[in-house]
Amino acid sequence: MTLLETLNHDDRFAHSIGAQLTEVRPGYAKAELTVAERHLNGAGVCQGGVIYTLADLAFAGVANCHGTLTLGISNTITFLKSAQLGDHLTAECTEQLNHHRLPYCDMKVTNQRGELLAAMTGLAYRMKRDFPFDELM
Repeated sequence: MTLLETLNHDDRFAHSIGAQLTEVRPGYAKAELTVAERHLNGAGVCQGGVIYTLADLAFAGVANCHGTLTLGISNTITFLKSAQLGDHLTAECTEQLNHHRLPYCDMKVTNQRGELLAAMTGLAYRMKRDFPFDELM
C-alpha cells in the first residue's frame, strides 16, 4: 500500500469530514476537500477545525514520507479569510527542515480561486518506529 493510500484509509477523522490526500512526493503533499453544509459553523462559514484538519493531513503526508512514524507536536494556524459553502479547498505542505528528530513544515490552504485562506506551521516528532509503505503514491 502507498503512503497516500495508508493515510487516506487510516486517518479516520480526516476521512470522515471528506478530506483526502491527493499528492505526496518527497518534501511535499497536497490534500483537498469541498466545503459542504456539514462543514459550516454558526456564522455560516467553514468551521476552522475543518481547515486545520485539511492542513494537518497534508502535514502528515510530508512528515511521514521518510518512512519513520512522525507525529505533529506543535502547530500554529492563522485564518486569513473564510471558506464558503461549495468552495474547493487545497492544503499544500512543504518541508522546510528535514531534521532527524524534529522536522518543520509550512502549510497553506487556498480556495479554487487561489485565495490564501490560512497559513500554518508545524513541528513534528519522529518516533523510533518504522512507518512502512511501498511507495509514496
